[in-house]
Amino acid sequence: VQLQASGGGMVQAGGSLRLSCAASGRSFSSNAMGWFRQAPGKERWFVAAIAFSGGSTDYADFVKGRFTISRDNAKNTVYLQMNSLKPEDTAIYFCAAHRYSIQSRRPQDYDYWGQGTQVTVSS
Repeated sequence: VQLQASGGGMVQAGGSLRLSCAASGRSFSSNAMGWFRQAPGKERWFVAAIAFSGGSTDYADFVKGRFTISRDNAKNTVYLQMNSLKPEDTAIYFCAAHRYSIQSRRPQDYDYWGQGTQVTVSS
């Protein structure tokens, strides 16, 4: 089972990036999915999560209104559209598959993790 995150890069403040997380080895259509981020020397923080059906989402306050999480279960892929990026959004972004179908914010509720993709926002 593998989660492959991609789409990171370097962008100027105010720009946009779209992260993708493709799962392989098994279907995650019954699992909630989430995105977390970790800046150097800091803890891993919850960013966004989506229920198995895509009908329910949750966002950290610091990305609400700027980021959008979505999923395509036919492609076994989850996305994170990031707009109006700020330098403080700079971090490694990780996707994760939840143990159950409804999302939560706790990293310990997620059983599978991708390798992370670097997002760097310059001022």
